[in-house]
Amino acid sequence: MKNNPKQKNSLKHVLFGSLIGTTIEFFDFYIYANAAVLVFPQLFFPGSDSTMATLESLATFSIAFLSRPLGSAFFGHYGDKIGRKFTLVAALLTMGISTVAIGFLPGYASIGVAAPLLLMLCRFGQGVGLGGEWGGAVLLAIENAPPDKRAWYGMFPQLGAPIGLLLSGGTFLILTDTMTNENFMDYGWRIPFIASSLLVVVGFYIRTKITETPSFENAKKEQEEVKVPFFTLTKSYRNQLIFGTLAAVTTFLVFYLMTVFTLSWITSDLGITKRNALLVQLFSVLFFALLIPVSAVVADKIGRRKMLIIATIAIALFGFSFSYFLSAANMVLITTFACIGMALMGFTYGPLGTFLSELFPTNVRYSGASLTFNLAGILGAAFAPMIAIWLASTYGLSYVGFYLTGAAVISLVSFLVVSKKVHQF
Repeated sequence: MKNNPKQKNSLKHVLFGSLIGTTIEFFDFYIYANAAVLVFPQLFFPGSDSTMATLESLATFSIAFLSRPLGSAFFGHYGDKIGRKFTLVAALLTMGISTVAIGFLPGYASIGVAAPLLLMLCRFGQGVGLGGEWGGAVLLAIENAPPDKRAWYGMFPQLGAPIGLLLSGGTFLILTDTMTNENFMDYGWRIPFIASSLLVVVGFYIRTKITETPSFENAKKEQEEVKVPFFTLTKSYRNQLIFGTLAAVTTFLVFYLMTVFTLSWITSDLGITKRNALLVQLFSVLFFALLIPVSAVVADKIGRRKMLIIATIAIALFGFSFSYFLSAANMVLITTFACIGMALMGFTYGPLGTFLSELFPTNVRYSGASLTFNLAGILGAAFAPMIAIWLASTYGLSYVGFYLTGAAVISLVSFLVVSKKVHQF
């Protein structure tokens, strides 16, 4: 395959098109995460005690991680068969419709058990949409990138995560500041879910202006298409699929420990107000956003694998600090903890999309990168908040940190043993 083909998309369309989609998708994903801690336990699971209601709410949160690989397989199949552009638009609409629908759901008091069941259905749709979105957005960026700037291009869709988190957290902060708790619980929480429809329209318009990536067009021209990408992956790229997945596990775990678990722990167990907890989260996300481009620049200089190994070792060491930072309602310690954790998240997240994409050739890259990323989501995030809450309440905070350190060791070994071949673009 010819390397570095002629670029058809403008730099502006490539980078903004990849960024806007993931920003919308992660905004939709994270407003659910905030609501799962702050709203849904009371609204959809009111018959349980507070701890059980939170665990039940977080169980619905995990559904999206279970459905994300389905989205990866489905959208990845068509992304590798008919192209990146159409698949990206379809994934965006799937996520958007599911999110808006949540904003109109009645609570348990109105329709009983049907309320949490409908919530789970919508959450399933969110997962399917995001499962197809992430891989396509990353490929849109890196398949248009010069070889020496692949991590730099690949970090733009990654920036959608902190931007989406800032938008979602900021929205909830504004709502809780400007509304009474009664009004917020009654209808205020619905506003960000319904308002996300405006973002989807913008993203849809931008995505329709993007042409197909040169790498995909070259692969199609040279008749490198495979009949069923999933079967080709499991047969010929098993090493990349297994160890790529395990390598990405820590990225998911550290993020959801720093957001969902920390938000739940400091509000429920340390007595920090929801407003202060959201402020801490929003401030720490700035470190997440800042370190993504920094890590991408470094990764282009020293290599994606080496950068990720360094970041994973740092996360493993960070795991030993949980009990020191989160044992008391000390805002300085809590804020420092959140900022360090989010900075480490930026270090590992920036080059990850490029690294996973380089494990696979063009004709199975959409499926391969998406599946490794989203299977890692199941292992590293689907049940992470629930496991962490159980560990903290049963054995103490130190064991939550040990949980993170253990995952980092697994990822570190996986980075060392995964195939070192980088496929051409």
